[in-house]
Amino acid sequence: MATVAFTANAQAPLTHGIYTWTPLTTTNTDGAPVGFAGNAATIQASGTFGVGGTVVLQGSNDGTNWATLNDLGGAAISFTAAGLKSVREAPPFMRPFVTGGDGTTSLTLILALRRQLVNA
Repeated sequence: MATVAFTANAQAPLTHGIYTWTPLTTTNTDGAPVGFAGNAATIQASGTFGVGGTVVLQGSNDGTNWATLNDLGGAAISFTAAGLKSVREAPPFMRPFVTGGDGTTSLTLILALRRQLVNA
């Protein structure tokens, strides 16, 4: 199993950091962690989910031990189809993790982090 590196969108507005992992598959199940230094996050999933294809967004305080994050309503952030969800928690590290699928599963996850702006 290989960890999928993220790419950062250099054209993102100054108020946001935008990170993309692709392809996430059943053999490349996790994305490299992104450090979160902001005050809001949304995650978008797209691609081919295949039979049983599921991807979750995980968070960690230490970059080693991971737990599934929740949306603003308190439900676990889990995608079985394309969608967009806001993230309730703000841990220092976040990553996507594929928990199910078949050989056709090939997903793209995009995380948008709204940066915390400080008045000088």
